[in-house]
Amino acid sequence: MEKPDKKIVTASVSDVGQSLSKDQSSRAKRYFISMMVRTLCFILAVITPSPFRWIALLGAVVLPYVAVVVANAGRESIRDKSTIYTNKQKQIES
Repeated sequence: MEKPDKKIVTASVSDVGQSLSKDQSSRAKRYFISMMVRTLCFILAVITPSPFRWIALLGAVVLPYVAVVVANAGRESIRDKSTIYTNKQKQIES
């Protein structure tokens, strides 16, 4: 019985993503920008005429959900599940 072909890769320091503090900072920045756009949508909903008012109001209602999803998308980078990390030691076959 043959084993399925799996890609063998050695781990490298350069494979590590950005630091946790940088990741959190960039996600907080994206969330802040999204909330500023939402605030602008509320202001536009007050000062614009009827057809544009409803579009701006829809943006103000939908943006919080989108902002949370985008801000929380981040560190869970699951790569190819068939990758095996090895330290290149030889094994005794049975």
